Amino acid sequence: MLSIARKVSTPMVARLAARSTPLVRPMVAARRQYNAYNNDAAAAEKETIVKLLYNIGSRKEVEQYLRHFSSVESQKFAVIKVGGAVLTDELETLASALTFLNRVGLYPIVLHGGGPQLNRLLEDAGVEPQYEEGIRITDATTMEIARKVFMAENLKLVDALERHGTRARPIPGGVFSAEYLDKDKYGFVGNITGVNKDAIESSIRAGALPILTSLAETPDGQILNVNADVAAAELATVLEPLKIVFLNEKNGLYHGVTGKKIVTINLDEEYEDLMKEPWVKYGTRLKIRQCKELLDGLPRSSSVAIISASHLHKELFTDSGAGTLIRRGHKLFKYNKLDQVDPDKIRRIMESEDPVVKSGEMSVASYLRELQRKNVTLYTDEPGQVMAIVTTDPADPSKPAVLEKLLASKTAVLNNVPDNLWSSIRKDHDVLTWRVSAKAEDGNLDQSWHFERADGSLRNPQDGSTMFFYGIQDSERVKQTLDRFKGGAAKAPAGARAFSTFAQQRRSYSTVKTANVGLIGARGYTGRELINIINNHPNLNLTHVSSRELEGKPLEGYTKSSLSYVNLKPEDLTAQKEVDAWVLALPNGICPPFVKQVDQAVKENRSPEKVLIDLGADYRFTDEWTYGLPEFNRKNLVGATRIANPGCYATGAQMSLRPLLPFLDKYAAPTVFGVSGYSGAGTKPSPKNDPEVLRDNLLPYSMTNHIHEREVSHQLGTPVNFIPHVASYFQGIQLTVNVPLGKSMNANDVRNVFQEFYQGEKLVKVLESGEPYVRDNSGKHFVRIGGFSVHPDGKRVVVAATIDNLLKGAATQAVQNLNIALGFDEYAGIPIE
Repeated sequence: MLSIARKVSTPMVARLAARSTPLVRPMVAARRQYNAYNNDAAAAEKETIVKLLYNIGSRKEVEQYLRHFSSVESQKFAVIKVGGAVLTDELETLASALTFLNRVGLYPIVLHGGGPQLNRLLEDAGVEPQYEEGIRITDATTMEIARKVFMAENLKLVDALERHGTRARPIPGGVFSAEYLDKDKYGFVGNITGVNKDAIESSIRAGALPILTSLAETPDGQILNVNADVAAAELATVLEPLKIVFLNEKNGLYHGVTGKKIVTINLDEEYEDLMKEPWVKYGTRLKIRQCKELLDGLPRSSSVAIISASHLHKELFTDSGAGTLIRRGHKLFKYNKLDQVDPDKIRRIMESEDPVVKSGEMSVASYLRELQRKNVTLYTDEPGQVMAIVTTDPADPSKPAVLEKLLASKTAVLNNVPDNLWSSIRKDHDVLTWRVSAKAEDGNLDQSWHFERADGSLRNPQDGSTMFFYGIQDSERVKQTLDRFKGGAAKAPAGARAFSTFAQQRRSYSTVKTANVGLIGARGYTGRELINIINNHPNLNLTHVSSRELEGKPLEGYTKSSLSYVNLKPEDLTAQKEVDAWVLALPNGICPPFVKQVDQAVKENRSPEKVLIDLGADYRFTDEWTYGLPEFNRKNLVGATRIANPGCYATGAQMSLRPLLPFLDKYAAPTVFGVSGYSGAGTKPSPKNDPEVLRDNLLPYSMTNHIHEREVSHQLGTPVNFIPHVASYFQGIQLTVNVPLGKSMNANDVRNVFQEFYQGEKLVKVLESGEPYVRDNSGKHFVRIGGFSVHPDGKRVVVAATIDNLLKGAATQAVQNLNIALGFDEYAGIPIE
């Protein structure tokens, strides 16, 4: 059965990848003469490209694969074989994709064919192409035309890369040595006998992408034609790269019966059965067989990807991929008794991957002795890189099975082996529960992995652990399972991080109860809005509201319980054990002492972990805190405990610009003209919130280097100009965003980009026509985006957006972040209109 664990890319991701050229558009001719970027510019550009990659996958995925690909010698990253049709139909897309890789420090070795181009020139010359057993018969005339074709196509690709500012070196020959395959039968067709790496390594040392043809030479200098797929395989056999990529127009292999794309083929598990399928024939059969022969001689970490040029980034930098991934995989084994398994193999896996064993909390021997009292099913792979242990209670078979251990090496995760193992577990167990400990912070599985496979979850705020389950349909049985979890019955599968939310809603009932929230800085406008939302929230309760000015006064407008304002000092927070999350609605610079106290208490085990959300700017520029803009960073917010809520202007500006990142003019920065109601200036009296000063007036302020200008530029990875103003109305923001484009677009293009990018986002509304108005959005929890006016030359678009600065710009966004971090529905308590 073909694996389907990897997900198909979304249309928006495909469009972003396919149309990403402007971000890396050509440098002017004077700068293009094989000159390296200066170090600062190159580093800044690399950071920009990496941040753009976050559009197609989570930060952890992208950085994980970058580290993986950068961990080997440059020539061992990837061999990319490009079909002739790709050079004709997708040259700019290919050049953009290769430039992307080069800008993050990677050097793929590119080898191209030229079959369609050769056939056209042969036809023009009156030569009919001849084939024998799928091999082109190459006479002297054909060979001469082929040499010219390969040289021309080679230079065409090099020129395209140079236009994108990427250094490339044409290597049309000198790499492959060969002998005649069968001169009498095939003519000038070669059988490769050797690969000379010198030209490739020299190119990479010089900072240029090596661009190869598949032409080979005999010892006496005769040029021979070699099938490009065969040449790529021979090159890969010598270099042993992590990735062998075959680019085609179809974006993968397709099932001959269902017509669906084959997402993954694990050869060790599937090859024999696959080759028996009647639809596996002709080119598909040949390609699969060639991949097996190639991968059988390479390290198990190597894999083949069949993908289109426009999806290359998605394939390389995400777990889900986009085309067809072919790998040896790992043959999986299932054992129903412990004595069937080599105990040394269990020990090796646990000692290398189980944090409980590595920390000394439990020995392997004592754990195995504990398992003797249970019914055990153990899953592992041939090389011992993954292991799962599932137990059932012999005294009560009605209880759900428990996944006690789920261990996976980094190599196994990068090759998606846990997904195959999970398929076996699902096949054997209709109902399963498992617990992830908060202490397992160094696990190799992405934090969203468990949520994507669970029907529900419950987070224990006392120790930060999370219980997951699937297959439990009856709500009463769900309750019993959760009650057992709270009593500590379920064991924790090691090797994964602790998180606490659904990846998607799959049940109509709630599997989580309530969480307690403390609010520091409750006097301001945002604090009041936050109190209103929590008052109507089904899962959040306020337990503390702190304000120095209002200390001792009763809290008005909160009806769930009777509260009075208190004046909490930083050292007071650690004593409030019942609080699950603190929201810090404090001026910039006031927050750090509170954070320091909580961090220290958690470190010293005087307090369980707490979720901290800072509404100020103190932590928006540090990687230690998660940036809390869910529409862009949802995955990283799952289970996060330190969240920096974005600024109001910054939220609206990023939402107006993020979909257009791939299309920006590299040499002209966008400009955001922003106007806010005076509530954005806070409650402390100043000219910016004095109605008399503002009457019949519009006040510009901080016209350069505003903190939101720096925030937006930092998060988007590209310079953005921002000019803020304050107006005489109370609440709401209007943003008019001028965006220079790197390529021509029309208004429909721009609107379609926004609609696809924000498809399914409940708090973003993209207008079909017209501009959004502040008065229509005041008091609403969503962002409106519209306008989409394009200059007649197609190189400049103006986008208009409105956002309520106190809601989606502050309080509503904080509740979104609380919901995701604490395991509730993201939109719980937020009116969706």
